[in-house]
Amino acid sequence: MSTLFISDLHLTSTRPAITQLFFDFLGREARHAEALYILGDFFEYWIGDDAVEQAEYRPIVHALRGVADAGTPVFVMQGNRDFLLGARFEREAGCRLLPDPTRVDLYGLPTLLMHGDTLCTDDVDYLAFRAMTRDERWQREFLAKPIEERERLARGAREESRRSTAQKAPEIMDVTQAAVLAAMREHGVRNLIHGHTHRPREHVFELDGARARRVVLGDWYQQGSVLRCSAESWNLASIPLPARTRRSAR
Repeated sequence: MSTLFISDLHLTSTRPAITQLFFDFLGREARHAEALYILGDFFEYWIGDDAVEQAEYRPIVHALRGVADAGTPVFVMQGNRDFLLGARFEREAGCRLLPDPTRVDLYGLPTLLMHGDTLCTDDVDYLAFRAMTRDERWQREFLAKPIEERERLARGAREESRRSTAQKAPEIMDVTQAAVLAAMREHGVRNLIHGHTHRPREHVFELDGARARRVVLGDWYQQGSVLRCSAESWNLASIPLPARTRRSAR
């Protein structure tokens, strides 16, 4: 069996083919895995745990709970789109919320898990926005608003993010190697798994005279992406959509 890592699914009712692909993945692989880790941006946005009552999210929460009830431990890390995931989601989905970053022992290898946004230290505008939205007072005031207003604000923030991203140079939105090295040194690891940048790849480099590895998980926009880890190997692979559903995922 393998331990599975995914991130950046950005699940939303506007892309039902991707949601179905996720359900298929849960039934086909996750129920038989040693553990499932979702490293942020599970949802396109999350406006608070009362969202679990909405029809859009109930099947997803229920499906995740089914995997946990079948015996696969499920771990979820907040991302930059769903940083308001909280105790109610954790309870109803049967998962455990992980702090970012989290250090785990992965088949004997100390490994750091992150969403990845804090490694993008050149994107100073985003980091300022991140600091604001992680402030406890900001979150209390946001969650006190009616759910319809929170929905409207979240959709507006998503559109503004798209416009801002389109105007930035690609390298600004990628991680910086200095931040990667600093995080790995701080936590005493030579293996790092993260998402956020939507640039799936395994990077091998030298850290203080020894081999180190950083694996970037892919997004679930046009296909799925999963890192399968076992005691023998790590394999980063795509999960294609069935041909008949590819157009509806766009």
